[in-house]
Amino acid sequence: MDTERPDEAQALDAYSSVVTGVATRLLPSVAALAVRTARGPGAGSAVTFTEDGFLLTNAHVVSGADGGTAEFADGTETAFDVVGADPLSDLAVVRVHHSGAPAAPLGDADLLRIGQLVVAVGNPMGLAGSVTAGVVSGLGRSLPTRDGRRTRIIDSVIQTDAALNPGNSGGALADATGTVVGINTAVAGYGLGLAVPVNATTRHIVGELVSRGRVRRAWLGIAGLPVPLPPPVASRLGQRLGLRVVEVVPGSPAGTAGIYLGDILVSAGGQPVQSVQQLQRLMLGPAIGTRLPVTVLRRDAFVDVVTVPTELA
Repeated sequence: MDTERPDEAQALDAYSSVVTGVATRLLPSVAALAVRTARGPGAGSAVTFTEDGFLLTNAHVVSGADGGTAEFADGTETAFDVVGADPLSDLAVVRVHHSGAPAAPLGDADLLRIGQLVVAVGNPMGLAGSVTAGVVSGLGRSLPTRDGRRTRIIDSVIQTDAALNPGNSGGALADATGTVVGINTAVAGYGLGLAVPVNATTRHIVGELVSRGRVRRAWLGIAGLPVPLPPPVASRLGQRLGLRVVEVVPGSPAGTAGIYLGDILVSAGGQPVQSVQQLQRLMLGPAIGTRLPVTVLRRDAFVDVVTVPTELA
């Protein structure tokens, strides 16, 4: 009769201890949200991130709603209002009328590594919480989202094999210490566990939602595609790709500054630009109306221009 080896038993005990510890720490902070819109009822999860009752969830969970009902794992039920939502990042902030849930600590998803243990904690339909565990199976994934006619790519999305279902949307993805590193988003058709990362960009978006109820974004007026840089340029800059300009909107900040079709963006604001996502990351509120130096490669020569992004309407 086979017996489990001591080292395997110890590993399983350690794994179980981590998962149960994360669940114990985060379940009191996670609420089940119920909303009703013109399209019918909806549900999801949300994570308390301040002691005075602000919760973070997915924008698609509260889409079309001004408020609803939040139920916590201890049975507490209270109304909530939608403070602000940003469909282009799939993040929203709501505030409950009667707080009391502990605030979950927010971490930094930029520090995650492939293979790292993560735990998904949700509260689907108020069923006393849902906890699944897995590993980070992908980083830097891109998730296209739409807001009316506009499409934006959510960059650095976390992919995990921790099982998710629609009721877990808006719940927490946590590391082994119980620190929230992502907001789970269950996207039909992908067959993957995906989470919007909690990082510096997310914190800015959340701050904008709390203070303004919306996220201000800057606009340059260009479209681009990643292309390999010539080997001597790549070696000099220490980067492999640049962003070839394939469209410049007439009269846009980029057009006014002198960026042309065929130019290859290699840096903006002193930061390397190798993808559309990296450029979009710079296009948040603080960039509006401020000077943004851009370096492009044009006919094998570097050209410096200064743009002044305007607010995206």
